[in-house]
Amino acid sequence: MELQFYPVALKFRHTFTISRKSKDVQPLLVIALSQDGLTGLGETADNSYYNITVPMLMEDVEKHREFIESYELDTPEAFWQDMYPRLQHNLFALCALDLAAHDLYAKKQNKKLYEVWGLDISRNPLTDYTIGIDTVENMVKKLMEFPWPIYKIKLGTNEDIAIITELRKHTNAIFRVDANCAWGVEETLRNAAAFRQLGVEFIEQPMRADNWEGMKEVYEKSALPLIADESCIVEQDVEKCNGYFHGVNIKLTKCGGITPARRMIDTAKRLGMKTMTGSMNESTVGTSAVAHLLPYLDYTDMDGPLLLAEDIADGVKIVDGRIIYAQRPGTGAVLLPDVSSRKS
Repeated sequence: MELQFYPVALKFRHTFTISRKSKDVQPLLVIALSQDGLTGLGETADNSYYNITVPMLMEDVEKHREFIESYELDTPEAFWQDMYPRLQHNLFALCALDLAAHDLYAKKQNKKLYEVWGLDISRNPLTDYTIGIDTVENMVKKLMEFPWPIYKIKLGTNEDIAIITELRKHTNAIFRVDANCAWGVEETLRNAAAFRQLGVEFIEQPMRADNWEGMKEVYEKSALPLIADESCIVEQDVEKCNGYFHGVNIKLTKCGGITPARRMIDTAKRLGMKTMTGSMNESTVGTSAVAHLLPYLDYTDMDGPLLLAEDIADGVKIVDGRIIYAQRPGTGAVLLPDVSSRKS
C-alpha cells in the first residue's frame, strides 16, 4: 500500500465553545491508503483534551511507514489487529488508518461499506446539530439560522436552565444536552428534572469522567437518561459504564476506528444500553465513514461538516438531519481537487 498524509486546519462557522474551551479552527489529518489503483480515505482530529496534535499523529504513523507500505490488505479487521500493538498509545492515529482500510476494502468489492456488512439503512437515526455555548441571545440566533429536527445543546454555565428555557420558546425540536463534565451531582439532578419538562431527550456526560461514585447516584435518581462520552473511550469502558449510564457515545477517533467501534456497539447492545456515535468536528471524510454505522445505532451526532465554514471532501450529505449516502463504493468520500493536490 502507498501511504499519504493530508493535514488541514478548517475554520468553524461560529466560535465553537464547550464547558472547558473555545476554538475557531479544527486541525485534522486525512490519511490515504492506496493499493491496486484504488485509494481509501480515513480521518482523525487534533484534540487538546486528549493531548493529540496533528504533528504527533503524523509522526506516530510515519514510524510505521515501511510496515504499512509493505502490507497486503486482506481485511480491515486483520490490519487493525496488526497495527494495534504499534499504535495502541495513539488510537487517534489508528482510527485514521482503520477508516482508510475500511474504505479501501469496500472499494475493492465495489460496494458501499454498509452493503459489505449487509445492513438496512431504511431506519437510520437522524443526526443532531450542535449549538455551542454562547450568550443566550447568540445561542437563539444560531438555532434560528439553522432549523433542524434535533439539537445538541452544549452547557456548563451558570444559566443552563435559563438557556434551555429560552431556546424552547423558539422551536419544538428535540433537545439533547451535553455538559462535557461540568456539573456535580446536585446540579445534574436539578437540571435533569427541569430539562425533562422542557423536551430534553437525554443528558450527555454531566460530570467528570472519573466521578463514578457521583454517576452511580445520578444514574439511580436522574429524571433523564444519561449517555457516557468522556467516560467511554475504549472497548473495556463500555462494560465499566453499565450501571452508571444508560448509553454510550462511541467516537471513532477515541476508540481507534470502526473495527473496535463495532465491537463496542455489540457489547452495549448485549448489556441493554443505548448506542450513539459522536463527532470530533471531522470533515466529510470522517463523517462519511461514521454514516455507515447508522443502522446499528439509536442516536448519532455527526454534524462536523455542518459546523465547519469549509470542507475538504465530497461524500455524504446531511439534509434536515437525514443522511444521504454518496453514490460511490467505500465510504463515499473523495477529496476536493485543491486538497488532493497538496499531500504530505
